[in-house]
Amino acid sequence: MTKLFLFDIEGTTTDIHFVHKVLFPYSREHLTQFVFQHYQENSIAKAVNEIKETVFNEEGKVLSIEGVIETLHRWIEQDRKHGALKEIQGHIWDVGYSRNDFKGHVYPDVKACFYKILETGSKIGIYSSGSVHAQKLIFGYSTDGDLTPFISYYFDTKVGGKRDSSAYKTIANMVSLLPSEIHFFSDIPEELAAAKDAGFDVTHVIRPGTQSSSYKFIHDFSEIPIKL
Repeated sequence: MTKLFLFDIEGTTTDIHFVHKVLFPYSREHLTQFVFQHYQENSIAKAVNEIKETVFNEEGKVLSIEGVIETLHRWIEQDRKHGALKEIQGHIWDVGYSRNDFKGHVYPDVKACFYKILETGSKIGIYSSGSVHAQKLIFGYSTDGDLTPFISYYFDTKVGGKRDSSAYKTIANMVSLLPSEIHFFSDIPEELAAAKDAGFDVTHVIRPGTQSSSYKFIHDFSEIPIKL
C-alpha cells in the first residue's frame, strides 16, 4: 500500500508556464531592489554569502553586492537550480503573493486528488527544485485556496538533486518509510528514473506540452487508482 504520495510541482500539479511566465519574470523585475533593501537581513545575507562562495569556487571572483545581483539575474536566465537563488526568489514571491499580484496555479484535478488521498489515510508530500518556502507559497495562495493543510512533507534540493537516486533514498529515510511505500509523480522522465532506481513506484504525469515516455502515465490525477 502506498503510504506517501509524493508530487513534483512544475508541469505536474502546476502549469509549467506559471513558473516561467509569471514567477520568473516577477522575481527578475523585483530582484535588484529587493536584494539591495534586504541583503543584510539574516536569511538573505546567508544566501548572498552562498552565492559569493559559489562564484569564488567556480570562477575565482570575489563579488560585491552588485556582482551578486548580476549573478542572480544570469542564473535566472539560465534557470540554474541553486539553493541561494531559490531562497531569494521565494522571499520575492512572498511579497507578490501577499499583495495578491498573482496566485499559485494548480490544475483543477489537484484538490480533489488530495482529498481522496487523505481519505485513505495516506499522506501527501512535495518534492521540487523550488525552495520549501516557495512551495508553501504556491499551495498556500493557490487558485483553489489554501492547500497546505493537505500536505505533510516538503522537500527541495537540500535533500539532493531530483535526478539523483540518493535524494529519493534520503526522503524515504526522513519519512521513515520503505521506498516501495512511496509513489512519485513527475513530468520529467529522468526524475522518474532516479526515483524508480531508489525503489519508489512512479507515474509520468503528461500535461499539455509534456513528452511521452515508457513509464506508466496519466493525464489527470482523477486517473490515479487510489484504493479507499
